[in-house]
Amino acid sequence: MNTWAILLALAPWLLLGMLIAGLLHILLPEGFIKRHLGARRFASVFKAVAVGIPMPLCSCGVIPAALGLKKDGASNGAATGFLISTPQTGVDSILVSATFLGWPFALFKVLSALFSGLCGGIIVNLFENGTSPQNSPDKHSSPPPPSDCCTTESHSCCSEQDAPEKVSTLKEMIHFAFIQLLRDIYRWLIIGILIAALITTFVPSGYLAHIPLTQGIFGMFVMLLISLPMYVCTTASVPLAASLIIAGMSPGSALVFLMAGPTTNLATLGSIFKAFGKTVTIVYLTTVASLSIILGLLFDFLLADPTLANTHQHEPASFLHIISAVVLLLLLAFFLISDLLRLSSRPKPKSTS
Repeated sequence: MNTWAILLALAPWLLLGMLIAGLLHILLPEGFIKRHLGARRFASVFKAVAVGIPMPLCSCGVIPAALGLKKDGASNGAATGFLISTPQTGVDSILVSATFLGWPFALFKVLSALFSGLCGGIIVNLFENGTSPQNSPDKHSSPPPPSDCCTTESHSCCSEQDAPEKVSTLKEMIHFAFIQLLRDIYRWLIIGILIAALITTFVPSGYLAHIPLTQGIFGMFVMLLISLPMYVCTTASVPLAASLIIAGMSPGSALVFLMAGPTTNLATLGSIFKAFGKTVTIVYLTTVASLSIILGLLFDFLLADPTLANTHQHEPASFLHIISAVVLLLLLAFFLISDLLRLSSRPKPKSTS
């Protein structure tokens, strides 16, 4: 029953967030990167962070996106700000966080992603401002195409495009939102829902509040040590964070988990070191670790409400919630079954004996 209750609360906002992400995918011009993110200035870092916050990319998926930014001319500072802020949130994660943890938590989480991304990007720029620019946009590159025509280099199309092109754009949006994005996170979504349901079922409400190591700054350091090396999907981990709060973990510790977990893991750190070097890697890791603790303490001091994770459990399920949960369940089952069939159809290696 707890699994179904979590699905009912999660599904409508997750599907809506995916749809908004699909809209962003088709509307954001690709030429935006070279025009706005190349300079080693505060504005370029801010734009990179602002672009990254609504994007539903995990800590592994953000690496190729950041490398693409760098290849297209973004500065290391802008790429670092994007790397730090993007995995922490996304339109789907914001809506799901508001559902499970309340709007104060969701908005504070967005501001935390913005602030930590800006800090990391600015620090990288300060380290590199004395060196010759390596990632500035090419001044001699060809200008962007005129805005009154449709091209393959931009998703923004003119108003005179015909019906087949509009249908193609709609298909691309739906495929990106409900196939590409959901397939990338569906395993962790299933794991997060099941673990959250298990904690809600077997750990009594408020139980962790009586364990000193789970409270205050100690609890935050514990969550940080758990989160840094492991992969956690930002949207799928929200129900897990809510169940931990119900069990007695402080909301600030849950914020640490939702900041550090989606942003870092061992594979991510290795990729960043290889692509951006030692300085960016140290700034990246230090910024995420230190600011997650500081902002967790600030949230507990300013806004924490011990009952904020209980709100979704008492709302009656509407028809929209039930339909959304069924759709999400069918999509998850489809991805799971297709992956299992693909694994079973792989040819077995021939024995050499």
